Amino acid sequence: MTKSLIDSRAIRSLSPQVRKYLQASLSDNTRRAYSNDLAHFIKWGGRIPSSPARIASYLTEHANTLSYATLSRRVVAIGRAHTINRFPSPADTEIVKATLHGIRRTTSRAQRRVSPVLLHDVQTMVRDLQGMKGARDRALLLTGFAGAFRRSELVAIRVEDVQFVDEGMVIRLRRGKTDQAGRGRDIAIPFMQGKSCPVKAVIEWIAQSAITGGALFRSVDRYGRVVEHGLSPQSVALIVKQRATAIGLDASQFSGHSLRAGFVTSAAKASASIWKICQQTGHQSEAVMQRYIRDSHLFTDNPFGKMR
Repeated sequence: MTKSLIDSRAIRSLSPQVRKYLQASLSDNTRRAYSNDLAHFIKWGGRIPSSPARIASYLTEHANTLSYATLSRRVVAIGRAHTINRFPSPADTEIVKATLHGIRRTTSRAQRRVSPVLLHDVQTMVRDLQGMKGARDRALLLTGFAGAFRRSELVAIRVEDVQFVDEGMVIRLRRGKTDQAGRGRDIAIPFMQGKSCPVKAVIEWIAQSAITGGALFRSVDRYGRVVEHGLSPQSVALIVKQRATAIGLDASQFSGHSLRAGFVTSAAKASASIWKICQQTGHQSEAVMQRYIRDSHLFTDNPFGKMR
């Protein structure tokens, strides 16, 4: 069995058109994650097809070293590999479900939470940026925050996806994590007063870099030259960490997701409506949003504060 979800013999039995649509059924990031999950299972000693008891043993052996979220995703990957290769999926059996449930109840390790980059944080990060790389980072950080983009969405933006209008700019997001069908959606980012305007930052970056099409956010070499290929999602995290360090913050507490989390937290503090926040972030449910909103209001009307 290879690292691919689909056995090579099964692939050869499919028509080219079926293979094309099969590959398009998952995003690149999801397909990569599933393949890595499956490779880990195979390296441990698993195989496709596999029995429910064997998968339960795999889960048990890694219960104290891997998070519940990671184990759950690996079960999905293993189950998908079975289904695609026309084997009954052991992921749907009671023994696997019960094992996962038991791991969740007994380990209950908290999911890692990164610190949000709040509005004043991102404004401080971009205040003294200079040169070509500084122009790029200013545009990337401000756009990532104002549009509440995931890092994969941010690096996928093309110059052709940006439309400047009287009120600011509209960015066409062609595909997102919750939009696997590729219907796309538009994100509006208005002009902002001062030096922290994301719209002006993007205009300045495009003018300085002289790019006319393709990836909006690109690598800049040590000589200040803009290269053709776009940034990777990992690059966004590195830029956020670098700029966090530059203003005296602990870089280990931040990631590429900090921009998105910071937008939601800052918007909640500004009393923006939940449905408008969801419209900007693309969340299909308010459940995740409520966590940020609760965190942003921890000190609002705090009963101990009223005792002073």
